[in-house]
Amino acid sequence: MEINEALARYIQYLYVEKGLSQETIKSYDSDLTLFMATLAGIQDTRDLHSHDITDFMQLQSHCGKSARTINRRLSVIRQFYLFLERDGIISEHVSKIHAPKEAVFLPSYLTMEEVEQLLEAPNREKDDEMRDKAMIEVMYASGLRVSELLSLSRGQINFEKGLVTIYGKGNKERRVPIGEFALDYVKEYIKGARERNIGRHSKYLFLNKFGKPISRQYFFLQIRKYAKRAGITELISPHTLRHSFATHLLENGAELRAVQEMLGHTNIATTQIYTHISRKRILSAFDLYSKRK
Repeated sequence: MEINEALARYIQYLYVEKGLSQETIKSYDSDLTLFMATLAGIQDTRDLHSHDITDFMQLQSHCGKSARTINRRLSVIRQFYLFLERDGIISEHVSKIHAPKEAVFLPSYLTMEEVEQLLEAPNREKDDEMRDKAMIEVMYASGLRVSELLSLSRGQINFEKGLVTIYGKGNKERRVPIGEFALDYVKEYIKGARERNIGRHSKYLFLNKFGKPISRQYFFLQIRKYAKRAGITELISPHTLRHSFATHLLENGAELRAVQEMLGHTNIATTQIYTHISRKRILSAFDLYSKRK
């Protein structure tokens, strides 16, 4: 059965048999749509597996979602799978999938070598990959949130001063430095792929082939594609680049307060989690060195 048909059946079941409110059904539908967006290329229920749920939970944690949010989404997805099981549409058993109990997590990040491999993965001879190359470079060079990257306008980048003006959460303005490499690739994209795009007069910097802003789901799938091409086996998301940006800054001696300002964190405690990552990495390297001795 096609996944879209299975989803339609489930939504009808929630409405007719469960008697849920429109708002609750809308919330369920939103969580399921988010989950399905991570299943690249899967269109039939025969290709659904319980490990897809585990991968999704891991990805949500990597993206900084709280245990409460992950548990809620897990509950929705699990109920959908159970519905498919009861109707004989799939044979997977999801009852043994455990919800996360810890609210505190360490964000995943890439090594500098892995970042280099990811940055080199796009083929700049293709318009869409030239754009993706610029997007990945900008995200790693500035530590922007995914929403901030996708909503960037050309006017927010000061090419002369090497600064990006961001309007973050609560419409708070911050200016983030951005390196020459990233700016050069943005210029290449603007003069090339973007100039050839039907939406070249749009205020948005990064556009899809229809001249519209890039969606979060699409960019996530592109990151997965380039990670696979680069030989990165860990499940990563666009947010992984933001985590890597912060971790690498601290590992190279940047002050915590400066990193907090660049990331746009209101509370420095949010930024301090990256110091735990750095210490953990250093201790792991020391342990490895000791074992070799």
